[in-house]
Amino acid sequence: MKRAPGEFDIIRDYFASAPQGEGVALGIGDDCALLQVPAQGQLAASVDTLVAGRHFPVVADPAAIAARALRVNLSDLAAMNARPLWFTLALTLPGSDADWLQRFADGLLKTARQFGISLVGGDTTAGPLSITIQVLGQTLKPLCRGGARPGDSVYISGPLGGAAAALPVILGERTAEGETRRRAERAYYYPEPQFATAAAIAGLASSAVDISDGLLADLAHICTASAVSADVYLERLAIAPLARALAGEGALALAAAGGDDYQLCFTVPQARVPALQKLEQEVVAIGTLSPGEAEVRCWQNGRRWRASRTGYRHF
Repeated sequence: MKRAPGEFDIIRDYFASAPQGEGVALGIGDDCALLQVPAQGQLAASVDTLVAGRHFPVVADPAAIAARALRVNLSDLAAMNARPLWFTLALTLPGSDADWLQRFADGLLKTARQFGISLVGGDTTAGPLSITIQVLGQTLKPLCRGGARPGDSVYISGPLGGAAAALPVILGERTAEGETRRRAERAYYYPEPQFATAAAIAGLASSAVDISDGLLADLAHICTASAVSADVYLERLAIAPLARALAGEGALALAAAGGDDYQLCFTVPQARVPALQKLEQEVVAIGTLSPGEAEVRCWQNGRRWRASRTGYRHF
């Protein structure tokens, strides 16, 4: 009977061959990685944990789980206009299933190669399935949440609601076949970190955040950090076609509060709006900022619209 791989077998067989890119003096296999920190700019760091049964189904495709785990962390780097450099992986496993590990590693390293980020270390242990990834990147012009001012316009980088509409399909609460199911899986497991948009707006935007917990919840983070309030005009929202197909009239609520799209929400001073409009990125103006107590007010065709929820709650 073939022995299940142990901790060091897992590291050697599935992750030690990860390509080592820029600034890696010593990667996987020692007590620490040795990394050459860029001489210019600042080091951006973020960490996120995904737990089976809460952030993804236990029976999900391991390659898709890995892609999502890395992509949602990369989105944090994109939100700060940081170039990906390195990441670490802490993997808690209920068992060391060789087939699961191979598919997970393939999905993880494929995503890492796509975005040019190097796996430089981590940890494995036994327990309920969870995945913790820390990403590190370099930023020369950081985008933060705290720079917005009254009078700034509020933008989003693309359509919203698709991933939230896909969630019932992912969880098996709703059936979808063929192309609709493939679109749902793509929307949920393969969000696109908005690096190009972040780089384009870095000299124009006064603040930015990635939309992970829902537009209204994440815009509220900008409002809190910047001590402003926001008015959002829902008829202006770009709603994902998948959300309209799966949720119908409920698509608007999903776009406003569903989360998991990983588009950017950002603000731009009025004096810089003409320059923004000359960019190739197709961004969407959805509201304005005003003085106030960090409130996000929603309007639909001139009438106040109150959301039943503002976004995902972690507790």
